[in-house]
Amino acid sequence: MPKTFKLSPVATALALSLAGEAIAAEDPALSTVVVTGVRGSQQRTVTDSPVPVDVISGEQLRISGQNGLKDMLTRLLPSFNAPTINGGGTAFLVRGISMRGLGGDQVLILVNGKRRHNTAMINNNARVGTAAVPVDLDLIPTAAIERIEVLRDGAAAQYGSDAIAGVINIILKQDAEGITSDSSVGQYYAGDGTSGHEAANAGFGLGDGGFLNLSFDAKVQEPYDRAGAVRGNFTTLANGQPDPRLSERHGWGEEYGLGRDRTYSGAYNLELPLGEELKLYSFSTLSYRDGKKVLGHRAPTDITATNWLANPPYPKGGQATREVEETDYQLLAGLKGLAAEWDWDLSTTYGRDKAKLYTDNNLNLSNDPLLSQRRFHLTDEIFDQWTTNLDFSRALDIGWSSPLETSFGVEYRWEKYQLTEGEPNSYNYGDYVIPSGPLAGRRPDPGLFSVNGTTPEDAGQMIRHSGAAYVDFGLNLTPQWYSAFALRYERYNQEVGETVSGKFTTRYEFAPGYAVRAAVSNGFRAPSLAQNVFSSTSSVTIFGAGGSTSTARTKQMRPGSPEAIALGAQTLEPEKSRNYSLGFTAEPTERLRLTADFYLIDIDDRILQTGVLTGPAVSQILVANGLSPDLSGQYFANAADTRTKGVDLVAEYRQPLAEYGTVRWSLAYNRNKTSIRDLADTPASLSSLGAGYVLFDRQQQIDLTKATPKDKWILNSNYKVDDWTVNLTLTRYGEYTEGSNIPANDRTYGAKWITDIDVAYDLTQNITVALGANNLFDKYPDKIGIVPWAGTYEYGMFSPYGLGGGYYYGRVSLAF
Repeated sequence: MPKTFKLSPVATALALSLAGEAIAAEDPALSTVVVTGVRGSQQRTVTDSPVPVDVISGEQLRISGQNGLKDMLTRLLPSFNAPTINGGGTAFLVRGISMRGLGGDQVLILVNGKRRHNTAMINNNARVGTAAVPVDLDLIPTAAIERIEVLRDGAAAQYGSDAIAGVINIILKQDAEGITSDSSVGQYYAGDGTSGHEAANAGFGLGDGGFLNLSFDAKVQEPYDRAGAVRGNFTTLANGQPDPRLSERHGWGEEYGLGRDRTYSGAYNLELPLGEELKLYSFSTLSYRDGKKVLGHRAPTDITATNWLANPPYPKGGQATREVEETDYQLLAGLKGLAAEWDWDLSTTYGRDKAKLYTDNNLNLSNDPLLSQRRFHLTDEIFDQWTTNLDFSRALDIGWSSPLETSFGVEYRWEKYQLTEGEPNSYNYGDYVIPSGPLAGRRPDPGLFSVNGTTPEDAGQMIRHSGAAYVDFGLNLTPQWYSAFALRYERYNQEVGETVSGKFTTRYEFAPGYAVRAAVSNGFRAPSLAQNVFSSTSSVTIFGAGGSTSTARTKQMRPGSPEAIALGAQTLEPEKSRNYSLGFTAEPTERLRLTADFYLIDIDDRILQTGVLTGPAVSQILVANGLSPDLSGQYFANAADTRTKGVDLVAEYRQPLAEYGTVRWSLAYNRNKTSIRDLADTPASLSSLGAGYVLFDRQQQIDLTKATPKDKWILNSNYKVDDWTVNLTLTRYGEYTEGSNIPANDRTYGAKWITDIDVAYDLTQNITVALGANNLFDKYPDKIGIVPWAGTYEYGMFSPYGLGGGYYYGRVSLAF
């Protein structure tokens, strides 16, 4: 066993300082060569990059104790967060990630430097990242990842639309030999939520100097719920007496937690030399997911058509499920070589995400409630993206003391989004008539009591083309002063039009090991096709005073539909951004790196979801446009101009302890604040309905500005001695607020420290065993949620570290 030791003065001072965003689990990344954010033949490391880039190794992902890439990044990056429960719909799977407080589709995801396609499932009715259509990171097998480079700066001029908050570039393994396997299994302290993860990788030589690397991932996550003791939220009966079914609490609250997720994915990465100056390369990922989530419980008094039956199908109320069967793949092929002293790279990549949506334990009340089917196919959501790039780069001798790094290229992108019709019984208007009681003679509302299938009118598709051209120059003006400039022109069909983005970056080393860096850029994000096409009808819970709730059958209207236009909708415009950053870097010793980067991001015309527009006046407008009565409405709109300000602080230190091993310290900090600079005016067609009608209501504004932690610390120590490795991480999540249209319902959750530990022992050179725990001390959010909301929600919904409490696991790693 190692002896007790004291930290050196340097390490002690470091542990008290503000710090960083990358955890050094292997040899520190102080000299890691990065490819993200810079172009050309000159190699740049993390420390001399003119823009802030963090490198996360595959080893760090492996020892994080998490099973999906999204949760791994949440544990490793202070500026990256994902809420536990993010509203209704498919948000339980595609949770609304945020980076630097911005939405998931304002972060560009690359794989091996090539654009990754987005998910087909829009974050409809989400509270965090509302209206976003992000890349689903959990469909990329972690076994295939060599490292991840995170560029924390706007980069639209270099990489195109979406790179407002930054770029996450996932670099795949290139091993030509060896087989590895990581197997883990664990569950929550409460005895539920059992999960297992298998990640396997194998490398093979290919041709003369080539490789073929194969990977496989399998993840099984069983559900958990953290409902409180009170389960049920029945109203009083017509005679004023309590509903006797209040005592029937079985099944209530099962929606309060994570659902089931079974995801299987594979990947290959290939490179084959075809000659001295020519290489063929290709990579692909393929994933299948089966997800299921229990939806909010509906009281028997809500299912009006069954209240008067002698033998109702759901005597305790209905609790439907949402189910997703998803297939996702990306395939890329390319050639790269050298011609006339220019390095060139030609590639094309095709990606598709197809999600088949189902619901079970549901009911179309307008058909015979006793004979109606219970399981329904709601719709298919499909997104296709085909991107082709041709890039050139060369170091040009211009008579300066250093060459001019020159890059230019062109890109063509084709995209298609489809929303297909569901089966008729999931939306139709049956001929059932309530036989008796106060509602005798009335026909129930059409469709399902929880979420409707897609009608023929709502089904649709859209295709978009875009072309782009860019130039990128970098030059060392002096040995200490580097500057770069990038310019990109993009043109879209439809009504998006054209745009020009530029970026200027500079870094000056004013003393050996000490430098200042700065960047200014503009960018944009084109409206996603899903934001233009998506339309559905579902039951949305509206929270009232004193914890009361009501349910509104709500139509998500596509912005160009007649009913949306009648309520003030307009054609979606691109989001436009301006990024400013100023940073300082210091390397006092070869083992220590310190950086501080301040940033300001202005975004105009952010695309957001309106509040629920409800009431008789709205219903009348929707009926006048051919919709059924008693509907509410929502749509996507360019609703606000925002400003995000923040700081990233980074520190890393490697402390050798001679025969007692090595400690690698890392501290991490991010703080950001988003404010609304300007709100779009409420359309006259809404304001004329009364004072209560606004385009972007109070709850939506708080969700936009306060729903993610205002700051986040990560303190990590990785200690290796002999055959033992101990990885200890302390993460502090700052306060966040779950807002409401009623100020008394606002809930602000205080900061919490979460402790994660992984203790590994090398049994042999090829076998490692480990035990670990996430949230070691079983921390929960403040117990201040409004319990009457469906009888649960004691801990709120947005927790960035989960609602399950402590989780323990065991892991076995093999390497041959």
